[in-house]
Amino acid sequence: MQNLTEIASQVRRDIVRMVHGVQSGHPGGSLGCTDFLVNLYFSEMNHNPDFDMDGKGQDLFFLSNGHISPLFYSVLARSGYFPVSELATFRKLNTRLQGHPATHEHLPGVRIASGSLGQGLSVAIGAALTKKLNQDASIVYSLHGDGELQEGQNWEAMMFAAHHKVDNLIATVDMNGQQIDGSTNHVMSLGNLKAKWLAFGWEVLEMDGNQMDEITATLKKAKALLGMGKPICILMKTEMGKGVDFMEGSHEWHGIAPSDDQLAAALAQLPETLGDY
Repeated sequence: MQNLTEIASQVRRDIVRMVHGVQSGHPGGSLGCTDFLVNLYFSEMNHNPDFDMDGKGQDLFFLSNGHISPLFYSVLARSGYFPVSELATFRKLNTRLQGHPATHEHLPGVRIASGSLGQGLSVAIGAALTKKLNQDASIVYSLHGDGELQEGQNWEAMMFAAHHKVDNLIATVDMNGQQIDGSTNHVMSLGNLKAKWLAFGWEVLEMDGNQMDEITATLKKAKALLGMGKPICILMKTEMGKGVDFMEGSHEWHGIAPSDDQLAAALAQLPETLGDY
């Protein structure tokens, strides 16, 4: 896991530098989901950086909680989808790296616009059904926030996927317990998410999303359950702000940027492994 861990450290450096560079963006959730997305793109997912929207014969990934775009852009760049140097344009005028991913700029790797929360599961299900209709054995992955599940469209999609036996889909929920205005328990309690997904007819796995070996094992287990008539949900426990001690565990870092001093303190905790952009 050492290589994946080293990549994750560099991605975390990218995240805090990108957000600091324009004094806007969403570092907390990005840092928390870094280990998962690095594992997916650098180990478990069959994908091609020579990007095309159809994605025939390859796995697809849909980011539903689009505000964690700094993470997504770093992983895409480090995977070879576009030059790493372009990360320096994040959120700037005329950039392809919009604050929330959008297809309008034709950035390689971005398949949907995902600024508006709650829509990604529906899109991922549509893509998964298309794969089945085309007899394409590839997998569709999606990532969602836990606060995002307060959007009703998710629950319609969950019913649809179970009813239509969309069993080539692995949807992961980032359970960091935080959203923009406070904890999910304070804003609108999600209750027992495992029981709810099970009641909606899904297979449910759970994992620590900040332990690289556990991510690997859980994704392999999820893939082993594909093709058995049920869509798969992974409930992933993470720490918002993971890797930067003063950002961990608080909703405060959902959408604010570090100061110069805070950036220096963050980078001191994150080894440079692949070279900064």
